[in-house]
Amino acid sequence: MIKTQITVPDELYEKAKRIARQKEWSLAEVFRRGLEYMASTHLDTIEESGEWELPRIKCGANAIQSAKELDALIRQEREATLLSKAGF
Repeated sequence: MIKTQITVPDELYEKAKRIARQKEWSLAEVFRRGLEYMASTHLDTIEESGEWELPRIKCGANAIQSAKELDALIRQEREATLLSKAGF
């Protein structure tokens, strides 16, 4: 087993301590299980080449397949929000 140090925000640390108390686990066990969960749910999305790709995002009937498409959707949503707030 490898021993390491991490830095976490105070609020997250307090939440982890609460979980440890409730589950009667050590703080290390809380972090270990959190990492195990992340590894089990997210590693399959990383290609074997190790290069990260934008995950496909389902948006209604469409799937966003590129960063440009995502940027365009964000711009549209911002414009719609601003128009709505302006009363249009």
